[in-house]
Amino acid sequence: MPITVLLADDQHLVRAGFRSLLRRGRDIEVVGEASTGEEAVRTARSLRPDVILMDIRMPGMDGIAATRKILEFATSKIIILTTFETDEYVFAALAAGASGFLTKEIDPDGLRAAVRVVAAGDALLSPSVTRRVVGEFAQRPVRSAERGDRLAALTEREREVVALVATGLSNDEIAARLVISPLTAKTHITRAIAKLGVRDRVQLVIVAYQDGLV
Repeated sequence: MPITVLLADDQHLVRAGFRSLLRRGRDIEVVGEASTGEEAVRTARSLRPDVILMDIRMPGMDGIAATRKILEFATSKIIILTTFETDEYVFAALAAGASGFLTKEIDPDGLRAAVRVVAAGDALLSPSVTRRVVGEFAQRPVRSAERGDRLAALTEREREVVALVATGLSNDEIAARLVISPLTAKTHITRAIAKLGVRDRVQLVIVAYQDGLV
């Protein structure tokens, strides 16, 4: 089954460009388009796509508000795609539950790869955004009470794996560091996500930094 994608951007030419690029991937199918946040919400409710490419700035309801609305009823993975990379947008998008954040400068292969990554359940951030997210959360004060509540559910090995996820390591790199198989590393990550009640890898990184695990 192909990965179904909804394009949400107020510029017709941008949507047409994304549609053309994505259709070159045989495993990706663009099933719908939206030009406003409200339309994105309605279309997502109707089509239930696997992945939504969501522009931040659209008339009326913006992409971040639309993301928040959609995730109230759908399990779609949302990639925020924009020309802006300011902290305000990055953290608002992550807080809304976005699974990825990329700039429109990404190359065609990178765009298709991003769709595949989030569709598989992983999180995605461009390298520059990742550095800023890590830097921001590293500077925030640790909330000890919350840390005790949330992290107590994790085993020692799960805590170790989550800490490595937060440093930006892939499953293969975590496996090599801990001398375990990549499948075992992925299992620990999946269990940690379930225990902490977060959506994906991005939210796992946020918890790790907010609660002082890293």
